[in-house]
Amino acid sequence: MYGTNMTVRRRLTLVFLLGSLLFVCLMGRLAWVQFVEGGELQKKALERRMRDIPVEAKRGSLYDRNGKELVTSISVDSIYVTPGHVKEPRETAEKLAPILGMDVDKLYERLTKKSSFEWIKRKVDNDIAKQVRKLDLPGIGFVEESKRYYLHPSLAAHVLGFTGIDNQGLIGIEKSYDDDLRGQPGRIVIEYDAAGRQIPEALHDYIPPKPGYDLVLTLDETVQYFVERELDKVVEQYHPKFALAILMEPETGGILAMGSRPTFNPNNWTKEPRGVWDKNPAIWYNYEPGSTFKIITAASALEEGTVRPDDRFYDPGYISVADRRIRCWKAGGHGSQSFTEVVQNSCNPGFIEVGLDLGKDNFYKYIKAFGFGEYTGIKLPGEAKGIVIPQKSATNLNLATISIGQSIAVTPIQLLTAAAAVANDGMLMKPQLVREKRYNGKVVERIKPEEVRQVISPETARQLRGLLENVVANGTGRNAFVEGYRVGGKTGTAQVVGESGGYVSGRYVASFVGMAPVDDPKIVGLIVIAEPQGGIYYGGLVAAPVFGAIARDTLRYLGLPETPGLEKPKKPYEIEMPKVEVTVPNVVNYPVDEAIKSIKAKGLQCQTSGEGNMVYEQTPKAGARVKSGTTVILELQPATQEENGGQVTVPNLQGLTIKEAGNLLEEIGLRLVPEGSGLAVEQSVKPGTRVKAGTAVKIKFAPPGQGTDGGQNSGGTERDGPQQDELLNPYVH
Repeated sequence: MYGTNMTVRRRLTLVFLLGSLLFVCLMGRLAWVQFVEGGELQKKALERRMRDIPVEAKRGSLYDRNGKELVTSISVDSIYVTPGHVKEPRETAEKLAPILGMDVDKLYERLTKKSSFEWIKRKVDNDIAKQVRKLDLPGIGFVEESKRYYLHPSLAAHVLGFTGIDNQGLIGIEKSYDDDLRGQPGRIVIEYDAAGRQIPEALHDYIPPKPGYDLVLTLDETVQYFVERELDKVVEQYHPKFALAILMEPETGGILAMGSRPTFNPNNWTKEPRGVWDKNPAIWYNYEPGSTFKIITAASALEEGTVRPDDRFYDPGYISVADRRIRCWKAGGHGSQSFTEVVQNSCNPGFIEVGLDLGKDNFYKYIKAFGFGEYTGIKLPGEAKGIVIPQKSATNLNLATISIGQSIAVTPIQLLTAAAAVANDGMLMKPQLVREKRYNGKVVERIKPEEVRQVISPETARQLRGLLENVVANGTGRNAFVEGYRVGGKTGTAQVVGESGGYVSGRYVASFVGMAPVDDPKIVGLIVIAEPQGGIYYGGLVAAPVFGAIARDTLRYLGLPETPGLEKPKKPYEIEMPKVEVTVPNVVNYPVDEAIKSIKAKGLQCQTSGEGNMVYEQTPKAGARVKSGTTVILELQPATQEENGGQVTVPNLQGLTIKEAGNLLEEIGLRLVPEGSGLAVEQSVKPGTRVKAGTAVKIKFAPPGQGTDGGQNSGGTERDGPQQDELLNPYVH
């Protein structure tokens, strides 16, 4: 009996101990779950029953200096899906895909993903959003977002830039000031039950977004219109590779206008060739400035006292430096002349003598002081800093060619900023694009103009402005004269440097730097026209009139008083284009527009005969050597199939867009097989080849500047007159 009781007690004790141990383990596990893993588990539970919907912040607007809105944000709908709530994914995909322009299978994959939130399509048109709402599909929701809208498409497009699908700035001011413009996003948190239904009166948390700052720019919408208008005229008349114009307020460094051609519509930037919008030539383009750089040579020498306006020079038509003979643009030279006349006539030997007298150390001191070879600091992405030969490596020949704007590469914004220092009594200013930051209509920050350094004295600056006024009144800049206002400036014509070194025949950069009124400049501007077509390429003929037209309207718009008694130059600047031998290009089988462009690019005239859009014969024949200005007769015929065997002649498609090439090939019975995007650079069947109708022609397309003739650097020989074929560039190899 006693033994039985002991056995029972032992068993009870064992059960109690095991029970106690299990209880301790259970309590330990509960403690671990509660205190160690509690936070993570709670988070997972919230994720299962909570839906976090992002609310995008409204991006700040952009205004011109007078408060005119240039860029704003408009409300649009974005469509999302909660995959677990979609009842019939395949049927839903088939209903949505045609409305949204999406592939059914890809949409189905998105609707069946194992996630709590997926975007279907962002920022759709209002009509599309209405159609989707009418379907009332389970699991499909809408979020209000903002979409960037540019009120004046293509106006200052490279400056303003554009945004991506997430409202992030991609280029221009949109990118440079993205942190200020973007704001802070908000979100909506909604609680759902296990079946995915929204719980009435459940937890709803709304974290409002904080809108971005509005920016007031230095740009003036009206002045920008003047610039864009004149650039359009230049493109229509000269068909350049590109053209640009910048207008600055010299006292502050504020950019009044900055435009370039070709341009694009930032509202539809994805449909534009990348080569048009990815770089702003006003801050990126490196080129040899030619005679416009003579402003820097003159400023340096006048400041150092190595030359005075009445000092005499003699130009026999050339100057010898080291083993080179550098010619003047005027055959026979300018003879005896004062320095005032050297500037007026843009005399190369005169400026070279001034540069050599100045000396390497002094000259380089001012080149650096004016900001060449370094960034200006303008708040735009992609700025280049030019190319300057290291001072230690520079020879006398380098010094001579730099004096006339060779052997140095600058950017347009650098050159304009340096010229603005002359207009601003010698004070170099940092280029400025933004004047104010505003929030809810109130100014939160005023951005003050930033002085960089005093480069030359006010006395030297005023003296140089007088010399530049003489250039417009009596010299090569006469076509920039503005009636009623004192205008100063300098022309420039530079030959383009090829990718492999050396100057490219027949390709020039025409430019003009100007300021007005000379006694107290309120505007300073730069016009650059790269590779104008038609045989006219001098800065005094192509660029100076553009500045004159912009300056005339701008000065009157600003309400600046006119100076009475100013006489217009007796005759505009004219120069007879030199008659040189050129080779007639082959334009047979070219579309007529492209043929005419190629003919005029060689400095030849063109006359068409017959009807049609294709050239089938030309006189003189391709390869003939003729004088520039000679008329080439083009015989035209329709681009149709030949009766003999249904064969067609393949045209030259170089330089055409995909649409243009496709239309032309379709018209003559051929098929286009495109590769890439942009302009046509290669084709699988050579122009002039006869093939059967229906043949596929493979065409390779590339953005402008990335084909067979790309490259950013350009520059060249001073060309204010006839060619200087003995002058070589010792820096570009």
